[in-house]
Order: sequence, then C-alpha cells, then structure tokens
Amino acid sequence: MTEAIGNLKRTRAIMKKYGLRAKKGYGQNFLTDAHVLQRIVDAAGICNHDNVIEIGPGLGALTEQLAKRAGQVLALEIDESLIPVLKDVLAEYHNVTIKEQDVMKANLQQLVSDEFDDPSKPVKVVANLPYYITSPILINLLSSSVPWAAICVMMQREVADRLTAVPGTKAYGTLTVAVQSQMDAQLAFGVSRHSFVPQPNVDSAIVLLKPRKENLQPQPVSNKLFSRVVRGCFAHRRKSLRNNLRSLLGKKTDFLPVLTQLGIDPQIRPEQLTIAQFSELTNALADAELIK
Repeated sequence: MTEAIGNLKRTRAIMKKYGLRAKKGYGQNFLTDAHVLQRIVDAAGICNHDNVIEIGPGLGALTEQLAKRAGQVLALEIDESLIPVLKDVLAEYHNVTIKEQDVMKANLQQLVSDEFDDPSKPVKVVANLPYYITSPILINLLSSSVPWAAICVMMQREVADRLTAVPGTKAYGTLTVAVQSQMDAQLAFGVSRHSFVPQPNVDSAIVLLKPRKENLQPQPVSNKLFSRVVRGCFAHRRKSLRNNLRSLLGKKTDFLPVLTQLGIDPQIRPEQLTIAQFSELTNALADAELIK
C-alpha cells in the first residue's frame, strides 16, 4: 500500500506529478494533517454500514480515510481536472465512486438511488467545504428530500460559530435558525489554518449536524413562509423586531396584536427569539392572514 495521501509530503508530490495548483475559483485548500483527517471520520461516526457522500474530494486525502471505514463512498468533484487524479490515487479502493458533479446542481435523491448498492442504508455527508459557498451548500443539502443520518463538514470558524450559536448571541442569525430548525448542531473541533496547502487566511472548524432529537414544535405551517419570516426579521440586525416586521409586512399592516398574543416584546432584537418562537410567529402571522 502506498503512503497515505493526507500528509504534506504526499500532497506536494501529487500536485507536482500531475502539474496541479489550487484553484481560487473553486476555493481549493488541500488538507494535509493526517490526524485531523482521522478526527473528521471519527466525528462523523463512519462505519461499514454507511453510504457516504463527499463534496469536493480535492486530492482524495479525506476520501481515502472514508473508504477505509465506510461501506461506499460517492465523491462529487466539480473540478474536471481532478477526476483522473482522483481515479488514479484512489484506484485501490473499490468502494469509491468518483463523479464530476456540481453538488448545487445535483439531484441528490437520484444520486443516492443510482450510486449506492443499498440506498436504504444510512447516508452521511462528509466534506471540507469551500469557504465561499458553505452556506448555500448546507441549505441545498437540507432542502433535499434525502434523510441525512449525519452531515459532518469543515468550514470557516466564523461560519461554524454561526451554525452552533444560541439565541441572544451575536453569531445567532438566519443561518442558525435555518439549520437548527432541522438539525442538532455541534462544534466538533477546530482546525488550524496551518493544516492546509495553500494556507487560508482564517482557521476552520468541524461541525456535526444530526437530525433533531425532537421535532421543532410547533411545526411551521410552511417552510417557505418560515424562511421568509426569519430572513425578514434578520434583515437589519440593529433594528428592533417591530421595525423589521414593518419592513417585511408593510407599514400599514397591524401585526402588533399578533406579537401581544404570543407574548413577544416588539422592541427586542430578532436574535433574542428562539427557533420555536420564529415558528410560532410564522404560524400566527399566517393565521391572521398577514403573510402569504
């Protein structure tokens, strides 16, 4: 067996052999710390019963570690120049499928059905996500109909803090509510910027998302309305909930009775509302026919 991909020496050797350079346009930063790679796989709880989707395998360092533990691995890579490289360096792992695919354009449900031998097995996402598109990818994953068993992803530390934030904090916002309304979010561990080639300007962190132990109560009458209300409430973070709702619903809309009914002070900032309160607010506004 050849030397593991996930170390600095092997990473540079692969890049030299294939004439590769990290592409800024794809947000490529290759992870070169073998210890971190192992910790990611451990955090995701990967076992031989799992189907794993990896987004952006890069040079295959994380893919290799996943292949050693998972039942099957489907690696989705948008950079066509890396496809032959990945097929070469991962040739000995017969449970890995490399596919040139933009995850933002993928039919994820169809991929799971087509690419895994047994689609009924737990499906997990494990990835080192590009900083510039982390949030859209997460929202895309959660908007799909795939019942993810876990999503374990690396991202910029600042975004990780937002995903795992609690009400009343500066980091708590639209992304927090969107994710935590569906998943329990845990910051697994931090990753130094020195673990990558090329080295990014900020540190990273691993976040583990797992289905909520208890469904959000009350359930929003409509996910679309829920998202619209949450985005509207956080549109201007320095403004009060009252002013944000006025902008969302219109100056002539009398929504104050709804807030009174829910026991919500209209002068608070939106980050003081819990996720359940956002759901209650969405349903109450819909019941009062103040939003459609």
